[in-house]
Amino acid sequence: MPTEEQTRRILDAVDAAFDAQLAFTQDLVRHPSLRTREGSAQDLLYAAMAGRGLEMDRWELDPAELATHEGFGPVTVPYADMTNVVGTYRPAAERGRSLILNGHVDVVPEGPAEAWSRSPWDAPIIDGWLYGRGAGDMKAGLAANLFAFDAVRAAGFDPAGRIHFQSVVEEECTGNGSLAALLRGYRADAVIIPEPEEDMLVRANVGVLWFKVRVTGSPTHVREMGSGFNAIDAAYTAMAALREVEAKWNADRASHRYFEDLDHPINFNFGRIAGGDWPSSVPAWCEFDVRAAIYPGTTAEAAWAELQECLAGLGRGEAPIHAEATRTGFFAEGYVLEPGSAAEALLERTHGQVFGRDLESFTTPGYLDGRVFALYADTPALVYGPVSEAIHGFDERVSVESVRRITKSIALFIAGWCGIEERA
Repeated sequence: MPTEEQTRRILDAVDAAFDAQLAFTQDLVRHPSLRTREGSAQDLLYAAMAGRGLEMDRWELDPAELATHEGFGPVTVPYADMTNVVGTYRPAAERGRSLILNGHVDVVPEGPAEAWSRSPWDAPIIDGWLYGRGAGDMKAGLAANLFAFDAVRAAGFDPAGRIHFQSVVEEECTGNGSLAALLRGYRADAVIIPEPEEDMLVRANVGVLWFKVRVTGSPTHVREMGSGFNAIDAAYTAMAALREVEAKWNADRASHRYFEDLDHPINFNFGRIAGGDWPSSVPAWCEFDVRAAIYPGTTAEAAWAELQECLAGLGRGEAPIHAEATRTGFFAEGYVLEPGSAAEALLERTHGQVFGRDLESFTTPGYLDGRVFALYADTPALVYGPVSEAIHGFDERVSVESVRRITKSIALFIAGWCGIEERA
C-alpha cells in the first residue's frame, strides 16, 4: 500500500484534474452510443487511451467466434463496425499484480425525448448532478478508470503491474463485449467495473435471459370473430403462464444465498409487444419480448428448458395456444463474489480511506458483466461505482461528488494492487 504521503499526493492529483475529468465525461455522454452506434464514442475513448501512451487494440466482434462459448448471447443485429477498445499499460518491469479496468460504452434507448426535462445528450451539470443518457450507466465509470490512472502518474508514480483499460459494447443486451475481450486473451489478477452501484460493492447478481415469444392464430373478419383465434388475446394468456414461473422462482429465494431477504429478486419484464395486420381482422400473430432473471447457480440451459416447457404446456390445454420462444440476447448466468479475496480486502481499505466509512455490499437483481470474469476466468470482479438516479429512465444522472470519491478509491486501489514506483 502507498504511504500516507503517497496517498495524499494521489488524492490531490484526482482533485487537480477533476474538472477535466468531468469535461471528458460530458463529452462522452454527448456521443449517443446506442446499440450499433457506439463508433464515435469508441473513437473518443481510443484517442484518450492512445494519448496516454497505452498499447492500443481495437477489433470488431465476431459472432461466429463468440457462439462457441457457453456464455454467448444470441445476436439479432449486424456486428459490422461494432468494436471493443482496449488500451494496455505495461510497466518497464512487471513486478506488481495485474488489473483490468472494465466499462461498457453502450447505452439503452432514451425513450421519448419530450419526457426528459432537457436533451438526453446535453450532459449539463446541475446542483451536483451530471445529466444525460449513459451518464451514470456507465460513462462516468469509464472516465473514472482513466483519470484514476492519470492521478497515480500525475502524483509522480508508475504502476508496477500491467493494466488493461477496456471499453466494451453489448453489455446492455448480450454481454458479448466483455466476453469477446476475454476470448481475445485479456486476463488479469483482478477486475474493477465502476457501474453505478451507490458507492457499494455488488456481492451477487442474477443471470438474465432474453427471448421473444410468438403466438400464432387464425385470421378471420371481425364479423366472424368467434370462429377465429385472436393471437393478441392468447399472448396475454402466455404472459400469465410466464408470471406463474416468475412467482415460483421468487418463492424459492430462501434457497439462494444472498437473495433470501429480497422481496422480489426474480423479475420478468415484458418489454415490447406487436401483433396483427389489420384493425378489422382477428390477429393471426402476436410477439412479445421478455427479459427473465435467474439465480446464480441456475444454469441458463436449465432455466431455458423450464420456460420452454411452460409455453409448450399452453398447447396441451382445452383451448390450445401455440407459443414458441426464440432466444434474442442475454443467455447469461448469475454469480456470487465470494468474500475473502485479497482484491476485496484492498478495496475495503481504499474505500475506507476515501469515504471514511466501511464498504457495504449488496445483492442486485440486474445483469452485470462481472459474470464473464467470475464464471469464466476465475477472477475476482469488483463491481463498485458511484451514486446515480434514473438509470434506464428519464433524466438519468450521476452524483458528481460520488464520482470524485470513487475515482479516488480506484486510484488508491491501482497503487495498492499493482504497486507503484517513484518516477525518476
